[in-house]
Amino acid sequence: MKKLLVTLTIAILAVACGEKADTFVVNGTLRGEIADGTKVFLKTAGEKNSVVEIDTVAIKDGKFVFNTAKPATLDPYYIFIDKVRGNMMFFPEQGTIEISAHKDSIRNVVVSGTLQNDAFTSFIEGSKKIGEKIQSIQQDYQKASMARDTATVKALKDEIKEIQEEGKDYEISFVKENPNAVISGMIISRLFTNKVLAQEEISELLNGLSDDVKKTRATKAILEVLEKSKATAIGAKAPEFSAPNLEGKNLALKDALGKVTIIDFWAAWCVPCRNENPNVVKVYNKYHDKGLNIVGVSLDRSADDWKKAIEEDGLTWNHVYNAKDVQEVAKLYDVTSIPATFILDENGIIIAKNLRGDDLEAKIAELLQ
Repeated sequence: MKKLLVTLTIAILAVACGEKADTFVVNGTLRGEIADGTKVFLKTAGEKNSVVEIDTVAIKDGKFVFNTAKPATLDPYYIFIDKVRGNMMFFPEQGTIEISAHKDSIRNVVVSGTLQNDAFTSFIEGSKKIGEKIQSIQQDYQKASMARDTATVKALKDEIKEIQEEGKDYEISFVKENPNAVISGMIISRLFTNKVLAQEEISELLNGLSDDVKKTRATKAILEVLEKSKATAIGAKAPEFSAPNLEGKNLALKDALGKVTIIDFWAAWCVPCRNENPNVVKVYNKYHDKGLNIVGVSLDRSADDWKKAIEEDGLTWNHVYNAKDVQEVAKLYDVTSIPATFILDENGIIIAKNLRGDDLEAKIAELLQ
């Protein structure tokens, strides 16, 4: 009975304060000269990077209020002020959210009032301190550069690297200490996109997040990419494919395997690919008789350009090309940029990826010695 009374009391207090379990309230304060009646827009991101408008209110005496239905997930919402540059980000969590900023720098928003928004503000404050350190050193760096003081320039470069490492450590620690914060998922997304951490480290951080955070857009996107990448991870069976060769006949990967096989994604228009081709030719000529095969998968837009590049570069191995087919092959192998290479053993198992120059030759020599 006592427990029931406590529950009822909490419910009554929530109603008395005007809060509902399916809504959130934003109390906004905008400093600086801003006319009454200026429109304030509440928006979020929709499918395929579309913009979804949630609500619109007007400013009065530098204040505005949103009282809005809480969404199913905690993906960020954004507040835009009519004719003011930038936006203010917050998390649409049930409760009362306080937002404050100056109209001339609304990205420097201060958000508080709920667990998610308090965590967000805490992270931003910590990041600012590290950013201020780097900014201070960069000013000294510019002065030293202008004075051609090479010793000081080198010392300051090393110092900047140390602070950048400190920033990375801060972000990783924040994620580990705040597994329930949506901003943690967004931090991981940025670390992943900028290739700051290896996939194994990213996966470890993701595994530590709460189930609710894993449902947010940023986190789900990384999880999907990582799941897809498993198909072409080292140790995985290379996805089977077939596409037309130079004679227009379908060539299947399984029919092109040697003791060692390189799948080489390239294109005639790809300058790094063409620069690497002489090295690949050298490796092929040296090891083809020992069991090295290559399947070139062209991402060219023109069959004529493809054939011309093969002849000019002396690429005497198997090639496949068809605009539609090879795009599907590229998706199978999660290839988003070229050159991209996959080295397979005689059973079609991926044993190495994206080796070039001396590293490529050393690996092939190791496998076919």
